[in-house]
Amino acid sequence: MEIPALTDAEELSCDVLVIGGGTAGTMAALTAAERGADVLLLEKAHVRHSGALAMGMDGVNNAVVPGRAEPDDYVAEITRANDGIVDQSTVRQTATRGFGMVRRLESYGVKFEKDEYGAYAVRQVHRSGSYVLPMPEGKDVKKVLYRQLRRREMRERIRIENRVMPVRVLTAGGRAVGAAGFHTRTGRFVTVRAGAVILATGACGRLGLPASGYLYGTYENPTNAGDGYAMAYHAGAELTGIECFQINPLIKDYNGPACAYVANPFGGYQVNRHGERFVDSDYWSGQMMAEFAAEVASDRGPVYLKLSHLPEESVSALESILHSTERPTRGTFHAGRGHDYRTHDVEMHISEIGLCGGHSASGVRVDDHARTTVPRLYAAGDLACVPHNYMIGAFVFGDLAGADAARYRAYEGELPADQLREAHELVYGPLRNPDGPPQPQVEYKLRRFVNDYVAPPKTGARLSLALEAFERMRADIAAMGARTPHELMRCAEVTFIRDCAEMAARASLARTESRWGLYHERVDHPRRDDAAWFHHLDLRKSPSGAMEFTARPVAPYLVPVDGFEPVGGASRPLGEVRPEQVATAGPREAAPLAPDACPPAPADDASSGSGDTPTAPRLLALLSLAEEAPELPSLLPYLTDPEPAVRRTAVTVLTESAPPGTGPALAEALADSDAGVRAAAAASLRELVETLPPEPALRDGLHAALAGADPVVRAAALDALRVLHLGSTEVYGNLLTDSDGAVRIASVRALASVGALAEVAAVAVAEPSREVRVAMARALSAGDPSPLAGLLDDPDALVRAAAYASLGSAGCPAPLAARAEEALTDPAWQVRAGAATALSTAEPALAVPALAKTLADPNADVRKAAVLSLTAHSAVAEARAALATATGDTDADVRAYAARAV
Repeated sequence: MEIPALTDAEELSCDVLVIGGGTAGTMAALTAAERGADVLLLEKAHVRHSGALAMGMDGVNNAVVPGRAEPDDYVAEITRANDGIVDQSTVRQTATRGFGMVRRLESYGVKFEKDEYGAYAVRQVHRSGSYVLPMPEGKDVKKVLYRQLRRREMRERIRIENRVMPVRVLTAGGRAVGAAGFHTRTGRFVTVRAGAVILATGACGRLGLPASGYLYGTYENPTNAGDGYAMAYHAGAELTGIECFQINPLIKDYNGPACAYVANPFGGYQVNRHGERFVDSDYWSGQMMAEFAAEVASDRGPVYLKLSHLPEESVSALESILHSTERPTRGTFHAGRGHDYRTHDVEMHISEIGLCGGHSASGVRVDDHARTTVPRLYAAGDLACVPHNYMIGAFVFGDLAGADAARYRAYEGELPADQLREAHELVYGPLRNPDGPPQPQVEYKLRRFVNDYVAPPKTGARLSLALEAFERMRADIAAMGARTPHELMRCAEVTFIRDCAEMAARASLARTESRWGLYHERVDHPRRDDAAWFHHLDLRKSPSGAMEFTARPVAPYLVPVDGFEPVGGASRPLGEVRPEQVATAGPREAAPLAPDACPPAPADDASSGSGDTPTAPRLLALLSLAEEAPELPSLLPYLTDPEPAVRRTAVTVLTESAPPGTGPALAEALADSDAGVRAAAAASLRELVETLPPEPALRDGLHAALAGADPVVRAAALDALRVLHLGSTEVYGNLLTDSDGAVRIASVRALASVGALAEVAAVAVAEPSREVRVAMARALSAGDPSPLAGLLDDPDALVRAAAYASLGSAGCPAPLAARAEEALTDPAWQVRAGAATALSTAEPALAVPALAKTLADPNADVRKAAVLSLTAHSAVAEARAALATATGDTDADVRAYAARAV
């Protein structure tokens, strides 16, 4: 498809924009419309069968039905399950409004199980409280909701746009004013202006990679890729609890829950391989998952859902639920393995990690009316951080969001142009790289990193490596290719997954304690730390674009809970979270950075030139010619082709065959208008220089290249002239003050090759680049040692180290030997090693005692340098005695060199 112009966007307008047509989004749209708002509902699939509720629901597991449970008991239960880190005002909304939502759903036609007396058949599954309410015809829930949306009075208020995927919430004046996205079938760009925006895009279910390796074989609905998490973050909203992952028990090798909470009322339960019940904690908590994971990993594993002991009527009832409403493919899966609940218990395992407010506690921060920290932006459902909110909570907060947002009318100002451009580029960028890496490959790589480094048990080192990996993934994501609108949708989802992966890693790194059982198990911080961390951990995008954190104390409870006493108070800004040092194993001594590191030369405009003839046929002809070992005349037309890609390939073919005349041809290519062609020619010259005849045409071409603007060319030409002995002191010396450090280094090497060390010594101390001064110190090792004296005072440790090491070749007279002895105590190990090397050519009377002491240096490379220098003095008895002691050194290299010397 073609990239549509930004100015050709289809613009829509509404009072309330609802993003996501699943559980919470549908209810938000209905309530906002009932309150008189004009509603636009955007769904990237089709509302009829979208969202986690699409296949129905077998029951409600947090129904607070009067007479069977009390709201305060439910609030306390969720508080304990979440280790006290909750905003009880939000949980209480579900507790107090949940039953009213059950009755509202019944009025729509949703069926909840009742006994023969008409009472709700609530069952107890958790260790305390009865909250599970079965839904015998739960497979039709979404159908019922869609029917409500299509009622005539709702159609007048609710406009549904299916196959439209928003990628950014638009903000102006500090509040939400709309969204930008695209149509996933036609590819057209879509903008929306709105009075309020409700995010209801579900969990980030496609974060970790399932054990099966299938991208979409996730526990959660795989279409929920963290869209809302990323949109809220980039809109400036705070997210919270992102370190508290969702991890669930599931059927081994199958992306569905084992449904112990469904089987429990029928008599099913979890056991280890010995048939022993092992879970001590309650179903709600992450501690239950920690116990589950430990049992699976122990010699008591695997773990099973035990059903084989049940009578036929119970097994048949379970099959009717689990093989239809829960997962229609479940029966097929078991049958394919020859398993039956009557003869086989169900092997269980652990799901991949995800982010989900409704099943753990990671989501967008909301208040008790679903308002986020960005005015007029709301979040509801699994996206919002209302711990263990589940389906009823999603309906409740969808209703709350719709009611509050209905107060606002459509935004009439200009939509922010910079945000629109950013969204447009995010959507259509992959079309510029149609042959780039496909989305499945990039997504697999990204989510494998999530499994490797972010999934618990967590450590600071692994989380730091994750951040490095996710930063590198930016380039992979930018290079992704797409050709169709559907592929654009998947590519956009990968950007959301990357954002969520970074949030998960940084948040996990920030909370330096373990909490919520398996959800946040830090093995390097194994204990819960209420003194420092009885806080919510909030994250947001700073004005500079960095991810910054705040520790927010838990607000005083509405319902007291034993063991937890929040006191509120001021938040604690944490700022950015810095990763640990993971570049090396153990501590490192970092060398200072080069002060004059030069950026790469920009590509020339000519690099995008094109000829009259299509490039591909000419390239094919050239590659075919390469098989025939062509002579230079056959390649000349391609070396002068108008298309840079052809010329670059011609240089490669020329290098492979190297016919007579190759040297001058490559020298001529050093003057090409395209930087890529010049770089290829320079690389070829370095590769072939030892085999090229030093002919005048090559010499003249290389001399001409020294005046070019490209430093890559100048450095390559200098090296070629040096190797071929085609230059002079004057030619080499002219480049000793070149603006590019790499060229100056080539000049130093060339001057050294003709013995012109005086020219190098004259400018060595004043040279601004550390790398060049190091090269000069090394070059001066072949001459008089006196010019090295100035470099022994260099402010840079690596330059001093190189100067001392060169004294080991140039000679180390008494004054410099005394300085070398003093340098054996330098803080930088590189300097100490260089000084030890210098003493190899010093007088033994001074050198041997100093080197013998250096055999106790804490750095193995310094001790090795001392052994090698003592070897040069092995005619002295004291040196041999010192070497004998080094044969027992802890370092293998030191021992080996000492033993050989002795």
